[in-house]
Amino acid sequence: MRVLYFHQHFATPQGSTGTRSYEFARALVARGHQVTVVCGAHAQSGLNLPSVEARGWRRGQVDGIDVISLPVAYANHDSLVRRGLAFIRFAFHSVAIALELDYDLVFATSTPITAVIPGLAAKYGRGKPFVFEVRDLWPELPRALGLRNPFILGGMSFLELAGYASADACVGLSPGIVAGIRARAPDHKPVTMIPNGCDLDLFHPANRARLDLPGLAPGDFVAGFTGAHGPANGLDALLAVAAELRRRDDRRVKLVFIGEGKEKERLAAAAREQGLTQCLFFPSVPKEQLGRLTASLDCGLMVLRNLPAFYQGTSPNKFFDYVAAGIPVVNNYPGWLAELITTAEAGLVVPPDNPAAFADALQRLAADPELRQRLGANARRLAEAHFARGPLAAKFVGVLEAATL
Repeated sequence: MRVLYFHQHFATPQGSTGTRSYEFARALVARGHQVTVVCGAHAQSGLNLPSVEARGWRRGQVDGIDVISLPVAYANHDSLVRRGLAFIRFAFHSVAIALELDYDLVFATSTPITAVIPGLAAKYGRGKPFVFEVRDLWPELPRALGLRNPFILGGMSFLELAGYASADACVGLSPGIVAGIRARAPDHKPVTMIPNGCDLDLFHPANRARLDLPGLAPGDFVAGFTGAHGPANGLDALLAVAAELRRRDDRRVKLVFIGEGKEKERLAAAAREQGLTQCLFFPSVPKEQLGRLTASLDCGLMVLRNLPAFYQGTSPNKFFDYVAAGIPVVNNYPGWLAELITTAEAGLVVPPDNPAAFADALQRLAADPELRQRLGANARRLAEAHFARGPLAAKFVGVLEAATL
């Protein structure tokens, strides 16, 4: 089977963002399928492909995957308008590719919701099977984050419904996403939940070492947030926790922020202005280096804005990295991940918007090495039992193969 795979934010382990599409494309190749991935151009991809001047893009082989990188730049810190234009440009170029290349099935993954457009072109322009993966519910999530433009929200709703109605099968990354698809899709539509998974080799407790980062001292308890610093992440909550720890005169607990995003500079400036010296900010790092850093943290921080749309509707990569690395997770919002953490005893769950409770949890872990070790071991067991990348990738391959029958 020849698969045309659209993912605007595709990245390899040499990059510094999620590698789900890379791993799933490799699983398809291992199964004997041919895969062409079409992506955009962004600094976190880890791609270094030769230029195809006649087409204006870059193209090359990456671990058996044929990758086409379109000249559509994107960065998390871009304005809403600039990001929106990048989404539309990528969709426009992708439609042309979907109408030109030879393939047996098209797979498109959001975000953004415009990823559905080349899938529709393949379905109705070429009569090809189409599988649609939903990473966020649109327009529910943008609306929850404050987007009010009725034309943009209406366009998102149209694309969402068109994707659900036209796809031969859908994949959702969380229980809430799957429920959202089933509520809007035709009753007969196959919908499969395949959450983000764990790279059990790259993120491994054996990689733990002393963290050599500026601002850390021997004996510090290091709580780390690794991921996007965007409006959805609600990282001001961690500044409030740092202020509470300072009020308690706790200088041992350090909050480490690793990653990029639109809010990064503002957060760092706010921490400086408030004298929150226990907040340490570092740039994103390649996935391979991130595996070592994560295993060396004392706990991982799962933080999102307190919005009901997030409770069941997200599947953050950082959570799966934390549990694979065998470190306790401190989570500050309700939902399916909070339930997983509680049931598996893989960390501590605190109420939203409660910096005192969050500070209590960090101090409790800092004071009790045996508790940290037990919760971390439970986290690793959770990763191995339910979120190993191999079985999830095999499930994904099965969904695509079934769609061509």
